[in-house]
Order: sequence, then C-alpha cells, then structure tokens
Amino acid sequence: MQITSSAFQDGGKIPLQFVMPGAGGKNVSVPLSWSTPPAGTKSLALAMVDPHPVAHNWVHWLVIDLPQDAASLPQGASGRSMPQGAVELKNSFGKVGYGGPQPPPGSGDHPYVFTLYALSVPKVEVSQNTNLAGFKQALEGKILATATITGYFGR
Repeated sequence: MQITSSAFQDGGKIPLQFVMPGAGGKNVSVPLSWSTPPAGTKSLALAMVDPHPVAHNWVHWLVIDLPQDAASLPQGASGRSMPQGAVELKNSFGKVGYGGPQPPPGSGDHPYVFTLYALSVPKVEVSQNTNLAGFKQALEGKILATATITGYFGR
C-alpha cells in the first residue's frame, strides 16, 4: 500500500493554499490517493501529525471509518466531500477536520506526516474529541498495513 499527493512529492514542500490562514494559506485539505490496501481491510484511518520538537506531535487531521474501497480524498474534502461513513476527529487546533500547517515563525521546516492505516475492523470506536494517544490506542491490534507521505512547511 502506498499513499501519494498530487500537491507535493514525498519529502517536498506543502503548497501555501494548504496551510492555515495565519501562515498565509487558505486551509484547504491536501489531496491524497493510495493504492489498494491488503486483503482483509475493512476500513481505513488517516492521521496528519507534526512530530517537530517544537510541535510535540501536533495533530492536524484525524479521520476514521474511511470505507475500504475509498482510494482517495480530493483537494478540499475535509468538512465538505468526505467519503460516506468517514468520521473526522478534532485536531490540536480544537476544530473537527483538517487544520493545515502553521509552524511558529523561525522554527524551521516542520515535517507533516500523513499516515494511512488499513484496518481489520469496519468501525473504530473512539470519541470525536480523542487525542493522538487515544486514536493510536483505538487502532492497536487492528492495523494490517500502513503507508506514509511527508510534506514540509516552514516560515
């Protein structure tokens, strides 16, 4: 299983339109697509996290219950055109859905790691207000495969 974006290459710079208004962007969710998950996949989950030491694993996007036959999320899907059944969780900004990059000025380029999880269950039981640790705990023992892509942004 592989995950890609038409907006940036793995290891490349995330374009301005996908970052928060406070960093000069429009906070449009990044387009993502992925190859076929392994046999036995019953749903998919997605996390976008900034592991930079200044950010302390800041959560930018958590999605659960993506249908196993979904193969992509179009640009701007968050809050508008998510696949049927998909549930967006609260990010570290305190809002449900996508929250683009907004690193502190002068802290260098931050990595934004998108991880797609192929899961052995059709639904993940977790509160919409859960944090990253709760999200990861809810996926424990259910992950069949993962794929990642990392984009960078700094100001």
